Amino acid sequence: MSARPSEPDARYARQIALPEIGEAGQARLRQARVLIVGVGGLGSPVSLYLAGAGVGHLGLMDADVVSVSNLQRQILYTEAEVGRLKVDCAARRLHALNADAHIETYPFRLDRENAAGLIARYDMVADGCDNFATRYVLSDVCAALHIPYIYGAIQGFEGQVSVFCHGSRPKTYRDLYPDEAAMSRIAADPSVIGVTPGIVGCAIANEALKLLTGYGHPLSGKLWTIDLRTMETYTLDI
Repeated sequence: MSARPSEPDARYARQIALPEIGEAGQARLRQARVLIVGVGGLGSPVSLYLAGAGVGHLGLMDADVVSVSNLQRQILYTEAEVGRLKVDCAARRLHALNADAHIETYPFRLDRENAAGLIARYDMVADGCDNFATRYVLSDVCAALHIPYIYGAIQGFEGQVSVFCHGSRPKTYRDLYPDEAAMSRIAADPSVIGVTPGIVGCAIANEALKLLTGYGHPLSGKLWTIDLRTMETYTLDI
């Protein structure tokens, strides 16, 4: 039978009751630092669930402002926030959810000049971005710094998740998509149903919690995919 949680952790009683987490796992979450690059469709559920779980320090990186077209899937935001910086709106929402979480905001884009200095301050990176170029930068820098990179991508009714730069035989984004030049020529397809980033974002958050507390088997060297039209999922070796 699990020990009764101490009063400061009463809000986390349901997850502390899990033997895979317990008081020790909750303490690790409280000390953890996670950078979320992109707080849109994927970054919304990732940030909400990590803040709700008690991750002590979250970095939010996004240069964009809230638009009406975001509201169909980016559940952090409201109509009243259209035109405002996403990172500012997201920080207010996350603080309202968990006042103990320390939120740091970065209202600019990640590039090869700023990536290493920023990423080095965190324990891991969660991918909420929407372009190939940023993912190559994230993967290259995380590999060089030996910092886990939790990758996620969506389109239409489909999504995929993996954990790069982690494990005894770490894989990178380049192992999944080795031809950067070819990927850069693919035209972006913005069509998506709102629940796709919700489900895939929850999977990204789950991988982060796995790494931080030690439960389960992370998707290191594996690619998880889902098709919401059929609810078929596959886990493939990279």
